[in-house]
Amino acid sequence: MVQFTALKRLTSAGAGATLPTSTNDGAGARSVSRRRRVANSFINIRLTILCGIVTILVLRGTIGLNNFSSNSPSLDQNQKLVEETNRIIAQIRYDDNDNDDDDNFKYPQNSSYSLGPKINNWNSTRKTWLHGNPRFPSYINGKPRVLLVTGSPPSPCDNSIGDYYLLKSIKNKIDYCRIHNIEIVYNMAHFDKKLSGYWSKLPLIRKLMISHPEIEWIWWMDSDAMFTDMVFEIPLSKYNEKNLIIHGYPELLNEKSWVALNTGSFLLRNCQWSLDLLDSWAPMGPKGKIRDDAGKILSANLKGRPNFEADDQSALIYMLILRNNKWMEKVFVENSYYLHGYWAGLVDRYEEMIQKYHPGFGDERWPFVTHFVGCKPCGSYGDYPVEKCLKSMERAFNFADNQVLKLYGFKHRGLSSPNVKRIRNETFRPLEFVNGFDIRHSTLFRF
Repeated sequence: MVQFTALKRLTSAGAGATLPTSTNDGAGARSVSRRRRVANSFINIRLTILCGIVTILVLRGTIGLNNFSSNSPSLDQNQKLVEETNRIIAQIRYDDNDNDDDDNFKYPQNSSYSLGPKINNWNSTRKTWLHGNPRFPSYINGKPRVLLVTGSPPSPCDNSIGDYYLLKSIKNKIDYCRIHNIEIVYNMAHFDKKLSGYWSKLPLIRKLMISHPEIEWIWWMDSDAMFTDMVFEIPLSKYNEKNLIIHGYPELLNEKSWVALNTGSFLLRNCQWSLDLLDSWAPMGPKGKIRDDAGKILSANLKGRPNFEADDQSALIYMLILRNNKWMEKVFVENSYYLHGYWAGLVDRYEEMIQKYHPGFGDERWPFVTHFVGCKPCGSYGDYPVEKCLKSMERAFNFADNQVLKLYGFKHRGLSSPNVKRIRNETFRPLEFVNGFDIRHSTLFRF
C-alpha cells in the first residue's frame, strides 16, 4: 500500500510541475529511496510470516502438535513401551513342545535314539590325554578333581521370585565349591532338544565328561537343592571301586519302588562305564511318543509310580533292576549321609539342629543337602503351595549362609530374614578369627 501511494505521488508531481532545481534533487532522491526500503521491508515481513505458517503446517503433519505440549511421555507411549517389553520377554521364552527341530541334524526314522556317536575306548583315550597333559591332573594332592554341575532353563522363570531363588541357590553352591576347592559349571542351555525337562542333564553330563578329561567325578545337583552342611565333605576314597554314587535305599530298590533312588544329586565317575550307562539310560527320554510309551512301562513295573511320562529317575531304577548284573556292581547306594535330604522333614528342625548338634555330620543331625522336591519355584505349578516352598527355601539358604557369614562376624537376624547383624566386635588380633571361625579348617578333619 505504501508503494502504490509513493508511485501515485511521483506521477502527479511529474504531470503538473517542472523538474526541481539541482538543490532539491538530492533530497528528493533520498526520500524516494527511503520509501522503497520501507516498502521492501513490509514485503519481506509478509513473506517471513507466510513461510512460518507453512513450516508449522508441515511440522504438524509430520510429528503432530501433541508432541509440543509436554516433554514427558504420554500414556500411549508408556503403553507402547510396556507392550514392547512384553513382546521381547515372550520372544525370549519358548515352549518345549515347539516343533523346532535342529536344522543341522535330523534323527533318522525307525532308529533308536542315542546321545551321540558311540565311544568304546574312552578309558585308554583319557589315560593317554592325561599323560600328555601333566598340567591338568585328575588328582590334586591325592584328591580326585570334582566338577559340580547344575543349571536352570534357558528362558526366564514364570515369576520373578523364582529367578530370585535360583540366584540364591547358585550362590549357595558357589560358596560350598569355593570352600572345598570344587569346580562348578552352571548351564542354561539345552544340548539336545529331544531331552528336555528331567532329561536335559544327560547330554550335558556326557558332553562335560568328554570335554573335561581331567575331571574324575561329575557331580550333578538340581537347581532346587541346597547345601545345608557347609563343612561336610563327601568321602570319595570310600568309593574307589564304584562309578555311580547316588542317594537311596537298597531295600526299596529290591521292592522295585519308584522312589528307591533320587537323581537330584549324584556323582558319576568319568570313565567308559559311565558313558555306557548314559547311552543305555537316554533312549527312554526323547519327548513325544517315546517318552509317553516309556512312562507306561515304568508305571507298570515300578511300585507306587503314577501314570505319567517317563522321568530320568524312574528310568534309572528300572534299568538297574532289569539289568542288575551289568550295572549294580559299580553303583553305591548311599544313605549314611544326606546326599539328598527331603526338605519337608528338615526345614522346621533347623533350630533344633543348631541347639543340639554341629555341622560336619551330613546326616539327620545336620543335613548335607536339602532338596526341595515338588516345589518348582521357577515354574507355574508344583506339588506344594508356593508360599510354603519359598519360606522353606529362605530358611534353608539362611541356615547355610550363617555358616559362611560366621567368619566375617555376622549372621542372619533369623532363619526367615535376609537381613544380617553383627555377632562380635573386631579385635586387634584378627587372624585369631580366621583360625577359629573359617570353616575351611573344619574340612581338614571329620567330627
